[in-house]
Amino acid sequence: MNQPPTRNLHRQIIDIIGERIVSGAYAPGSFLSPDRLEQEIGVSKTVLREALRVLAAKGLIGSRQKLGTFVRPRADWNLLDVDLLRWQGAGIPDKGFLTDLGEVRSIMEPAAARLAAERRDEADLAGLAHALERMADAGHDTDAAVEADLAFHRALLAATHNELLTRMEVVIEAGLRVRDHLVHSAEHWSDPVPAHRAVLDAVRDRDPHAAEQAVRHLLAQATADLDLVHTPQQGASE
Repeated sequence: MNQPPTRNLHRQIIDIIGERIVSGAYAPGSFLSPDRLEQEIGVSKTVLREALRVLAAKGLIGSRQKLGTFVRPRADWNLLDVDLLRWQGAGIPDKGFLTDLGEVRSIMEPAAARLAAERRDEADLAGLAHALERMADAGHDTDAAVEADLAFHRALLAATHNELLTRMEVVIEAGLRVRDHLVHSAEHWSDPVPAHRAVLDAVRDRDPHAAEQAVRHLLAQATADLDLVHTPQQGASE
């Protein structure tokens, strides 16, 4: 394997090993050979050691005296870490991962919409409106549609003016990015603009109940769209 550019080397090594662990290529309980990794990836001991230190901090690996570096049980992983969320969504997403993220969204986003309706200011409304405009302009441009959707949901969390809720965007973003790429890469999907506009209208009207219901409708539509997508690992529509 050719050595990656120096400035990206550390990040790429973390991604390579992290994705392998999360995908199951390196199963929990298995041991990693630093010498073999150095040769395979083409990096120095110093670079590899630092990458393994980062992965250990994320709960993915540990070490035992005289035994070496091993992959820790999934229960020890920091599943809300932004990198782990990204790695879990890479490639063909696991059905359980998508289900878990959908459940988290169904708990978090309706409540966030209620708070947004109560606390939003003009800047929040402008952010939501701009994201909606981008969504309408995206048409069948998958990348543009995904980024517009992410911008809308980030703006909705920001409108809660709750710092901890705002930080939960990493969880919502992981689920949205995977879900949106699956759905928008399909031949047909529901127009997302009306459902998102209903959320914006309710937030603008300072109607917490309507905002919550609009988000619940939006999430139901998102689930229905995903159910129509044929994923290779399942062999049938979900």
